[in-house]
Amino acid sequence: MFTVAVIGGSGLVGRAVMEMLAERADWRVIGTAHRRAGGALTSLDIRDPAAIDAFMARTSPDAIVIAAAERRPDVCESDPALARALNVDAVGAVASAGRRHDAWVLSISTDYVFDGTRPPYRVDDPPCPLNAYGHSKLDGEHALAQATDFGCVLRLPLLFGHATDLTESAVTSLVPAVVASAKAGAPAARMDAWATRYPTFTGDVAYVIRGLLERAASGAAVCGRAHWSGDEPMTKFDIAVRIARALGLDARLEPVASSVDSTPRPRDCHLDASRLEALGIGCRTPFDDALNCVLERYLALDPMRRLDAV
Repeated sequence: MFTVAVIGGSGLVGRAVMEMLAERADWRVIGTAHRRAGGALTSLDIRDPAAIDAFMARTSPDAIVIAAAERRPDVCESDPALARALNVDAVGAVASAGRRHDAWVLSISTDYVFDGTRPPYRVDDPPCPLNAYGHSKLDGEHALAQATDFGCVLRLPLLFGHATDLTESAVTSLVPAVVASAKAGAPAARMDAWATRYPTFTGDVAYVIRGLLERAASGAAVCGRAHWSGDEPMTKFDIAVRIARALGLDARLEPVASSVDSTPRPRDCHLDASRLEALGIGCRTPFDDALNCVLERYLALDPMRRLDAV
């Protein structure tokens, strides 16, 4: 039986992958978590190489998906040691353990390895990160490559998906400001209209990852680097407008034509996904459809939850 270990199964991407892989009844899927372990998720601290080795010896996975990371750019700027521990050292440790067990390893990276000046970016374009997050993820890519040649880096852009907390994504984190701006007498919410992003639904990412795992299971593993991305360009202001429309709100939103972030961010890192498209791997849910689904499920998590209280 093909065994898959999903490292970070409690996170935004990890949950989507676990849900998608549950459809493969012929596979054994083992998810891990750190703070949110329990139930179907095995406890694992990926900062502990000995714990990683023990987990690999106990489970003997055929493939490993590394979905755990420090994904918040501002945190990476303020705590580079934490960023390195999760985004670099842990990737190297997991990949090294995977090599010893002949497991194919997939590590999630980011479009922020590029500087955003010459999109779209192909897999072989030279990286040039602007911030600590991008640097840590690029170093993580190098750590994977140094640890094993039986692995793949999957670069992804801004992600959103079924959330247990609105702050899990830079898309859903805009909801409170959008809701607040629709209240009587409230000031307009200022939203970045400078950087172009390509928000990508985690359900589509999980579909792509399942396709990559199926190739690995068939003996045709994809190695090296690959990109996946949504194909609808939008700024934070555009996203906020879509959120307001989805919620039926008359929100007061003000576009800001220059970067308002304290952490340097690239302007446009559109990822070219032609490598996976050529392999017939891919899925793109229209943004509005995915957003409606995400908001509906978020509210359904708690029947008493009201968006005007977030």
